[in-house]
Amino acid sequence: MRRRRMLSLATASVLSAAALAVPSAPARADAAPPGPPAVPDIMSILPGFDPLKPSGDPVRLVDAQRDLHVTYQSGGQTKTLNDYLSSSGTQGFLVLDGDKVVTEWYAPGYSKDSRFQSWSMAKSFTGDAVGIALSEGKIHSLDDTVARYIPELVNADYGKVTLYNLLRMSSGIDWNETTDDIAMHPAFSLGLATPVQWAAGRHTGWPQGSKFNYTSLNSAVLAQVVANAYGIPFSKFLQDRIWEPTGMADTDYVGTDSHGHALGYCCIYSTDRDFARFGKMMLDGGRVAGRTVVPASWVDAVHKPSGVSPSYGLHWWIDGNDGYYASGLGGQLIYVDPVRHVVIVRSTLFSVNDADTFPALHAVAKAVADQRG
Repeated sequence: MRRRRMLSLATASVLSAAALAVPSAPARADAAPPGPPAVPDIMSILPGFDPLKPSGDPVRLVDAQRDLHVTYQSGGQTKTLNDYLSSSGTQGFLVLDGDKVVTEWYAPGYSKDSRFQSWSMAKSFTGDAVGIALSEGKIHSLDDTVARYIPELVNADYGKVTLYNLLRMSSGIDWNETTDDIAMHPAFSLGLATPVQWAAGRHTGWPQGSKFNYTSLNSAVLAQVVANAYGIPFSKFLQDRIWEPTGMADTDYVGTDSHGHALGYCCIYSTDRDFARFGKMMLDGGRVAGRTVVPASWVDAVHKPSGVSPSYGLHWWIDGNDGYYASGLGGQLIYVDPVRHVVIVRSTLFSVNDADTFPALHAVAKAVADQRG
């Protein structure tokens, strides 16, 4: 079963209304045709957002768009990619074949310059941050408990949880994603609490490692573990260790608790092209332009079943034998297909016809591979 974060869509709409589709910095020469004129970058002056600046060595994407002639079956009907895009609530859709952008589509009011809210796709960035820290010895072992890196939680139930169980969403912390996240997210967004303070008040509901229970607070705690391991804010880690070496080309943002802590479980505001660059880095075994961003061993590990769920690895979702993906509230996706060597990005506020999403993605990836020659 493919699972989405179950935070109320009505609440999410209110929380994200001011941030969705915010134009990024001016377009590069290799970008697709520009959208509407940019408005002032309001995110640069609002509290609660840290900038993620373009890399000094951005990865160039080549505009090579073509009609993929995609069809797929759904509900006994033959549908096209245009059918899916026009009926699913999709706002942005981009397909990469190597460094070639073979499809790039935006709904009216959006463009390649629009920043889209990642929601829980950010968890996959956080998971990869843990992999980087582990490879560099900043994290000694995934069997370490949280308290080793966050001493404020030494007497809290969260302090006893291993990093491995946080990564595979099996912390044992009593949590209902549908209701608990609704209280937590506004508290962080308004600067009323920090992730560590919130974690200190949560309690064990069942033995850690005994079952899968999707918990956004797990990811917030992991982000703070990485921050403490390096002695820098998590947003700076994202900038220095992911944005810069991955070759991001636009000015993006990450949401914080207004106390210097990037949230880790959500709220990266990026262009679809930069989301695609992240997916391409994973597709290429964690390497970009000859440099290692994420260890290849970690890339291999994240999309293997974790033992508590066949569809979840280490902060990445698993699509059977077809691929793996970062997934956000309402159907945002960075989909990596290592068999067909395709990356697909989908941005949206919420899905109208989610049952068609994976049949459409599979058909798109197959069409790209078949037409590659």
